[in-house]
Amino acid sequence: MSLENVLNRIDATLPEAVERLLALLRIPSISTDPVYKPACAEAADWLVAELQSLGFEASARPTPGHPMVVARHRGPGRHILFYGHYDVQPVDPLSLWARDPFDPELQDTAKGKVIRGRGASDDKGQLMTFIEACRAWKAEHGVLPGNLTIFLEGEEESGSPSLVPFMTENAEELRAELALICDTGLFADRQPAITTALRGLLGEEVTISGPNKDLHSGAYGGAAINPIRVLARIIAGLHDETGRITVPGFYDDVDELPEAVRAQWQSLAFDHAEFLGEVGLTTPAGEAGRTPLEMLWSRPTCEVNGIWGGYTGDGFKTVLPAKAHAKISFRLVSRQDPLKLRAAFRAYVQAQLPPDCTASFESHGTAPASTMSMADPAFEAARRALGEEWGMPAAFIGCGGSIPIAGYFKTVLGMDAMLIGFGKDSDQIHSPNEKYDLECFHKGVRSWARILARITG
Repeated sequence: MSLENVLNRIDATLPEAVERLLALLRIPSISTDPVYKPACAEAADWLVAELQSLGFEASARPTPGHPMVVARHRGPGRHILFYGHYDVQPVDPLSLWARDPFDPELQDTAKGKVIRGRGASDDKGQLMTFIEACRAWKAEHGVLPGNLTIFLEGEEESGSPSLVPFMTENAEELRAELALICDTGLFADRQPAITTALRGLLGEEVTISGPNKDLHSGAYGGAAINPIRVLARIIAGLHDETGRITVPGFYDDVDELPEAVRAQWQSLAFDHAEFLGEVGLTTPAGEAGRTPLEMLWSRPTCEVNGIWGGYTGDGFKTVLPAKAHAKISFRLVSRQDPLKLRAAFRAYVQAQLPPDCTASFESHGTAPASTMSMADPAFEAARRALGEEWGMPAAFIGCGGSIPIAGYFKTVLGMDAMLIGFGKDSDQIHSPNEKYDLECFHKGVRSWARILARITG
């Protein structure tokens, strides 16, 4: 079957593909807010209808949360599963958006055309690159490429509470020879990449409680303990002067990066000054003696994502608060166990509490780090296909973010995953004015057509 004809069809029908993506982007499928539960169901049904129109056996499967979309096409060759997610991040603060985040459009910018709207890059635009590649293949050849399952989640942006139970209950149906995940991006915004290492995640919310009510700082200040001061001291002590994390046992299961991998990463054209300069910074702030790429891809982190307590409204109120709160996340690597580290972090906090203070905790999700095996020849086949499309060799890279599904494919279904995406760091995926470059969408569709031609036989 001719690949060239498929690529030509993708080029000729790009406007129609963009219109379909815009239709999906108009559905406000925010998974974290119960108000948008009907919209999440609408997005799932929209995808089911699209997949059925291509010849897939597709359905929206109920879960305690939002539906899973499962589609199947039985054909010759290896069984390949493609994963994406149709839910999106909240849009707050709405005032920073230049237009309604769910009124997407194709815009001209100084750097080319972009598709603007919430979910354009993360992950609706990315998952549609695969579906559009299947559409072009089916239109040109009358059949879909190979032996395919498509698995689309609706809770990725809200911690995936239904994911593992659903995968466990439907393991036989979902299990394939290889998983494809399209939720990553290009290296340095220009070079195609296959992600082979992902950091894990541990999210914790801690509350320090002191007096039984808010107090007047004139009447009680100095005599009464201030929970904000206690929390600030605990947070300040989480890192030492070299940037290392001080939670006892934190580095016990962190492996050093193999020299061959370090050398390959060093050969990449990564400019940390440019990387930081784009966000108004100048100096890497991680562990001393580590390169910026090591900090981003192979070293664990501890970050304070939010801190609050007392009076934070307009004007001033001399209050001594009863409680102080913080949200703290850890990016994990190697063999670090998120449950073990949760216990270690909580013990670290408890050990530093003064008299009259207590601590309570709320977990906000856990996921181990993932390292992909590149022994499968599909990795090299995909690398070559990407190189053909983008005109430069594809890089094997790490990823500082967490994509728990990659680990779950291994632990729950016993299958390796290959992570290929076409987003850019500049896509503002969790921020106002999210966008997806039209060129990345177009070349993403063409890339999947090339990859499918190589790995489904």
